[in-house]
Amino acid sequence: MEWTRSETLALAAPACNICLGLGLRIGRSEATHPCNCVLRAIFRACFDRFRDCVSREKYMSRVTLDPLPGKERRGTWGRKDEEYSADFCLVSKRTLTELEHRIFRYHFLMGADWKLCCHRLQMDRGNFFHAVYRIEQKLGRVFRELEPYALFPVNEYFHGPAKGVSSCLEEHVVPIRRPCGHGIHVFTQRTA
Repeated sequence: MEWTRSETLALAAPACNICLGLGLRIGRSEATHPCNCVLRAIFRACFDRFRDCVSREKYMSRVTLDPLPGKERRGTWGRKDEEYSADFCLVSKRTLTELEHRIFRYHFLMGADWKLCCHRLQMDRGNFFHAVYRIEQKLGRVFRELEPYALFPVNEYFHGPAKGVSSCLEEHVVPIRRPCGHGIHVFTQRTA
């Protein structure tokens, strides 16, 4: 997977000293890598959606029909909230080491503050927060690069990619250009 600036620019922290708010770091091999602030933002977006899915009352869960590609056009029924929650937890457990998963479970899933986590895991505050940042970065990368269905962007997970969608008006719009004093203005005219 190749990271582009258009993906990372909106997620980057404006005050980041590494990427200067652009979201990409250029490595020695001229390959671009996402900045750690982008990976943490991806994790936090996925975690916010996870908390939203888990905190809903069970009677609010919806069953959706997802179309499958093919000649017969069959679909599958599913509960997206429960599937997302399960994917979030299982991908995290599969990716993290044992200590990282314990920190993830206590801090993110159970909601324990740093004092309780440090006491329970017998860690000092600095090491705990460094571990939390590493977990966010690691899972942010995995959630974005997961194949075939990534957890991020969250809207694509829940609604599918919007490929091949076009407006019916786009076919009938003809651009008309007219020069003016300060540049070129573009007007559209509908042909029906």
